[in-house]
Amino acid sequence: MAEAQKDTKDPTEPDGTTQDPDKPSCGSRLTTKELQQNWREVKQRDRPVRLLFEISSTRIVEQHLTKYVVYEIVVMRSGSFDSRRVSVERRYSDFSRFHHTLLEEFSEELEEVVLPRKLLTGNFSPEIISERRLSLQDYLAKLYAIRCIRQSPHFSRFFTEQEQKRAHTLLRAGQFRPAVELLQTILDIEEKLLPWQKPTLVVPTLCALAVCYRDLDEPEQAFAAAQRALPPVRRYGLKNYRSALLDLLMNLGYQLGRPVAQLQEELTVLRDAERGEVSSHSLKEIVVHEFT
Repeated sequence: MAEAQKDTKDPTEPDGTTQDPDKPSCGSRLTTKELQQNWREVKQRDRPVRLLFEISSTRIVEQHLTKYVVYEIVVMRSGSFDSRRVSVERRYSDFSRFHHTLLEEFSEELEEVVLPRKLLTGNFSPEIISERRLSLQDYLAKLYAIRCIRQSPHFSRFFTEQEQKRAHTLLRAGQFRPAVELLQTILDIEEKLLPWQKPTLVVPTLCALAVCYRDLDEPEQAFAAAQRALPPVRRYGLKNYRSALLDLLMNLGYQLGRPVAQLQEELTVLRDAERGEVSSHSLKEIVVHEFT
């Protein structure tokens, strides 16, 4: 009985105070400030990630005989540290087309979501523009709150399709540097949308970046973009991209001195298994025909 008492740990500190088993020992005891910081970090990690859409500014464009307002939409994540400020510009007519497209598929879900009406007069007064800016911002928040809409391809296209078309026009014209800048903006937005969209969303953008970087003679960046595109292409069976991606990665790998034996084997197996079905087009040819 005495030995049993000897092995039992005393729950008190030497000064007689009770020791909390959940607190660190004296040698690693944190200060109140450090504990508060740790608690803030825990709460930050547990906070769900959501998207916020802020229409941060507007501008009036006068072009030939037309005049319209352009709204800058900033896309950001809440619930996590988001240092990448990325935005696109849209006109009211873009919102209107988007809304009518959604109505064709989600009329019931949109019964209580109303797009702000276009006015016949006063559209360019500062008061009306400010009111419209807040209304459109609220409209995007309401759309995002509807799960089937935020997961719809129409939702992501609203934020990226115009930029994709411009980027591919630049690419086809051989203006690779401005194309890269635009494609990077698109990729930033797509990555913010990824928790609610399919991983294949970023494949066309990454492939276009790989082609631009390759033609800019920046093989490291080209290899990195193509390498990021390959896993979703494999996983979701995107046959039109897979062979061309593997071929580009092999060529870049040889140039960079990277091991390419596994890529070569994969490409050989793919071509043998799907003879006649695998596209013989290069990645650049595939990218050039996107968004035409």
